[in-house]
Amino acid sequence: MKDKFERAFTEQEQVRREKYKKLAHENRDPFKVTKFSRTTTIQEAIEKFSSFTKEDLLNLKQENLKIAGRIRLFREAGKKAIFANIQDQESNIQIYARQDELGDSEFEYFRDLDLGDIIGLEGTLMKTDHGELTLRVKKYTLLSKSLRPLPDKHSGIADIEEKYRRRYVDLIMNPETKKTFQARTKIIRKIQDILDNKGYMEVETPILHTINGGAAAKPFITHYNALDREFYLRIATELHLKRLIVGGFEGVYEIGRIFRNEGMDTRHNPEFTSIELYVAYEDMDFLMDLTENIFKECSLLIQEKTNIEYGGHKLELGKKWKRWHMVDAIKEITGIDFWKQMTYAEATKIAKQKGIQVEKHHLSVGHIINLFFEEFVEDKIIEPTFIYGHPKEISPLSKTNNQDSRFTDRFELFIIGREYANAFAELNNPIDQYERFVDQIKEADAGNDEATGMDIDFIEALEYGFPPTAGIGIGIDRLVMLLTNSESIKDVLLFPQMKPRS
Repeated sequence: MKDKFERAFTEQEQVRREKYKKLAHENRDPFKVTKFSRTTTIQEAIEKFSSFTKEDLLNLKQENLKIAGRIRLFREAGKKAIFANIQDQESNIQIYARQDELGDSEFEYFRDLDLGDIIGLEGTLMKTDHGELTLRVKKYTLLSKSLRPLPDKHSGIADIEEKYRRRYVDLIMNPETKKTFQARTKIIRKIQDILDNKGYMEVETPILHTINGGAAAKPFITHYNALDREFYLRIATELHLKRLIVGGFEGVYEIGRIFRNEGMDTRHNPEFTSIELYVAYEDMDFLMDLTENIFKECSLLIQEKTNIEYGGHKLELGKKWKRWHMVDAIKEITGIDFWKQMTYAEATKIAKQKGIQVEKHHLSVGHIINLFFEEFVEDKIIEPTFIYGHPKEISPLSKTNNQDSRFTDRFELFIIGREYANAFAELNNPIDQYERFVDQIKEADAGNDEATGMDIDFIEALEYGFPPTAGIGIGIDRLVMLLTNSESIKDVLLFPQMKPRS
């Protein structure tokens, strides 16, 4: 009976498998090699020797270098010499192999290598007549046989979906992809450095939650057999980090995976990375200043400047960012003034006149204000802008504004119509927090599957005393997209979720 995973090999795959069988039969199986001790990386060799002239290298008493990498180019120079090109993680270099130096037998094995094979090389450096730094091969070892051919060097991966499905091939073929993910790591390290230097502590909190809380989002649900109960993959790290502030830490942050059972597009993936930070005794303005600094420092690290281009727009991250109350923004764009006191019926009537669909779980004027912002304002924002003053009904964890109790001390950062951060002065009144959770339950009963659940343990934590605290969440993936000029979130996730192949 045919194995369901069995497949037909292409002609090139069959040829490579026959080559491997021959190598294994002749006791040259590359997959039995366990180690190759390099003396240098390709980049280190280039940096050390690229300034030497051809004559300098000829006269230099060189010890053999040992490098390793994947064959990317291969061409014969007559019958007795071969030029090839190999790449490792950081760079690539030309190599030159001669029959009279390797010996007849070893040279024939070398001639039989394929693009994609991984080899270890020992030799000295030279420069060609064209001035190209080249490793003259004295000895080589086949470390891994590539049984599948790489895509054509010039056309690359033709199907964009395959670029994401087979990221390992994309990384081999496209140096820019590798640079994007190296930049991602540098950005995360820079954020950690900034926060660590301020004395804040990086922590880890649970991924499995008993309560769906900390954000307005639809969760993934799983069953924990040992406890015979449902758990949620976290949609935010917020509520556990706040517990640590109650416990006496005055600055904590976590960088980690968040899971939301929602759609996929160029800006959304069901699992993504965020950083959440909570600092005791600070306010919303402090977080605005800190956010500006984080973006500026990361831009200087990756772009070496603060004026960047993204999505066809020129942005200046180094200047002071606009701070715009949500109601003022709506009034400026639409002419509708939500500073005026109005009933829910009056707000609903205005919404219908403007073509906005009010759902049954939109229970208040605050919900309608948010609908106006999302419909008419959000996509008009280009330069980095802090939108603050969100209605209380859509901000169940935010402190109420002292000047106008309809709104909260909360802001979101928008750049070119995309949200990059969400922050607020944390609600630390356990009585008010309990009532907000109750309102969220009413929204859930009315059909809002993104409403926050009741977390009694969190209420109890607040009852022990929670100092005035400022908290923020920043989307790492979108920040990386911005600073690497990446169009889709899939471009900055090593292994994004994909729809099944048809």
